[in-house]
Amino acid sequence: MVMAAYLIRHYLFTIAVLKFGKKWKTASNHGNASYQPTVSILIPARNEEHVIGRLLQRMTELTYPKDKLQVIVIDDASRDGTGKIAEQYSEKYSYVKVIHRGEHEGGRGKASALNAGLKHALGEIVLCFDADYYPQKDIVEKLVKEFADPTVWAVQGRVVVLNEPQNVVTRLVALERTGGYRVDQEARDRLGLITQFGGTVGGFRRQLLEKLGGWDEQMLAEDTDLTFRIYLAGYKVKYVLDAECYEEAVDSWQAYWRQRYRWAKGHMQCAFKHALNLLKSDKLTLIQKIDGLLLLNVYFMPILVFTSWIVSIPLFVLKFCRWLSPFWVAASISMYSAVGNFAPFYEVGVGAYLDGRTRAQWLIPLLAFTFLYNVPICTKAFLDLLFSKLIGKNSNHWDKTAHLGNGNCYIAIFQKR
Repeated sequence: MVMAAYLIRHYLFTIAVLKFGKKWKTASNHGNASYQPTVSILIPARNEEHVIGRLLQRMTELTYPKDKLQVIVIDDASRDGTGKIAEQYSEKYSYVKVIHRGEHEGGRGKASALNAGLKHALGEIVLCFDADYYPQKDIVEKLVKEFADPTVWAVQGRVVVLNEPQNVVTRLVALERTGGYRVDQEARDRLGLITQFGGTVGGFRRQLLEKLGGWDEQMLAEDTDLTFRIYLAGYKVKYVLDAECYEEAVDSWQAYWRQRYRWAKGHMQCAFKHALNLLKSDKLTLIQKIDGLLLLNVYFMPILVFTSWIVSIPLFVLKFCRWLSPFWVAASISMYSAVGNFAPFYEVGVGAYLDGRTRAQWLIPLLAFTFLYNVPICTKAFLDLLFSKLIGKNSNHWDKTAHLGNGNCYIAIFQKR
């Protein structure tokens, strides 16, 4: 039943975007391009000397009025040249401010760094960008115009992989991002479900952040946590498809493991924290609660599949199946879901199709491997989280993704965007 729920969800999202995507795009005229509030951009950076320069250079090229712009770099106890590079831009451009955090206060994670930067933010709107990202020149306008609608309190743009051509890992990550942002996020936004803030390429009214108390520093997935705190408080996140920002994706299976382990563990933390409150909330509709539960528990799915293998193999070998004949109706769904179910692959394929990337579709079958790879990742994350809860120990060590600037050689492809 759980597998069927996810399968139906993915298909509904994909069909909705396919059927109504063009209609939505034609009919919608979101935002007000003339709306120009003051904006503060937070850039948390820890040991990012290979990428911080290109992002700050891009900040100087933004088309948003500089007299209404504030860029805050949080040098989070970096041990390389991150702080020095940021200071060079701060000395040259008055709207760039650098906050240096020492070892005694820094290195506690992204949420802690963002909270430190928020204390210095003066803008009515607060946007966030990770250090390895490379935004469009007009991305601030695209994100900010949505706030002309007084009912919009948070926005999220689209993430696109910058170094996709590098190797098979980056290509597969790019496909995952295509399904997630071209279809998943778009459908959830248009269907009035739980649009997720992705931690970067997005922003909020500063008033909302102050009301919620900023980011929760105890959560590894501070973005998912903030998403649900926003919705539980009666607000929503608006997705902006054409506000694109280009990221340097992980480029090895080892880096993929570290990143997804942190995501899985953080997501599970959020599930334990918010699931009950989600069900009891009087600010969400029934369909939003269902979608929220599925979103919170998505990283438990590989564990569920792994458990089903453990249970089903001995049942088959010991021929217990003859006593389970009433349940054979579920066999097709179970087998269909054995590799994470094909619905997400269908979602990725449609996303690539909508982007006009037909050659990338040939790699979609390899996503079966990434799902299988996520089985041990999510299982370990769950066991570690469970163990830490049993012994009462905080296990929120932030293992940040290392960025080596491998996306720099692809910048020219996106320069005109």
